[in-house]
Amino acid sequence: MINHNVLTFNMCESVTFTKTLQFHHPPNLSSIHKHKRIPNPQIMAKKSTEVVKNIDIARNMGRWYEIASITSRFQPKNGINTATTYTYGDDGTVNVLNETWSDGKRGFIEGTAYKADPNSDEAKLKVKFYVPPILPIIPVVGDYWVLYVDDDYQYCLIGQSSRNDLWILSRQTHLDEEIYNMLVDKAKDEGYDVAKLRKTTHTNGPEMEDAPVDTKGVWWFKSMLGL
Repeated sequence: MINHNVLTFNMCESVTFTKTLQFHHPPNLSSIHKHKRIPNPQIMAKKSTEVVKNIDIARNMGRWYEIASITSRFQPKNGINTATTYTYGDDGTVNVLNETWSDGKRGFIEGTAYKADPNSDEAKLKVKFYVPPILPIIPVVGDYWVLYVDDDYQYCLIGQSSRNDLWILSRQTHLDEEIYNMLVDKAKDEGYDVAKLRKTTHTNGPEMEDAPVDTKGVWWFKSMLGL
């Protein structure tokens, strides 16, 4: 025979005990997991950029052809046969010559390159140009960060701290598709909008040698206007 008084007492005791457990119970981890803050993609995109270390500047000298780029404001959108050449000056300065052919004329701009931090082993360089080409008196400084270069210095990926400009360069006017895709993936991992990449046309025709020079810098003014 069941003693109802005892049963009632035990039930009450059980309920009281249960409430005590609930009061002292640790936080529900699954609930916390559901409500944890999701990282902002824009903040994640600002992660520190990985650049090449201990780059051999001497091996980086010479002519590089632009395979693709996220066009900067200093490049005409219809530019072809775009290339850059690095040479040592008499004082050891690295001279930079950027060339492009637009509307049948050769446009160019000259500058110098130097390490942003002489004491750092990172390939974070600065490039200084003077504009406009017709009267180069205004200094313009930009980043030149080597994000990747192969062991033989035959192709490389160049970026900037802003991630707005990007260049894929090669010693040849063409690049193997597999290598190209690898460099694109590398740029994407570093937070660049690779959908904006535009491949550069190279004709390698004799008209390059005979093309008149755009001495007035018309190409530069057109590029500033986004033309």
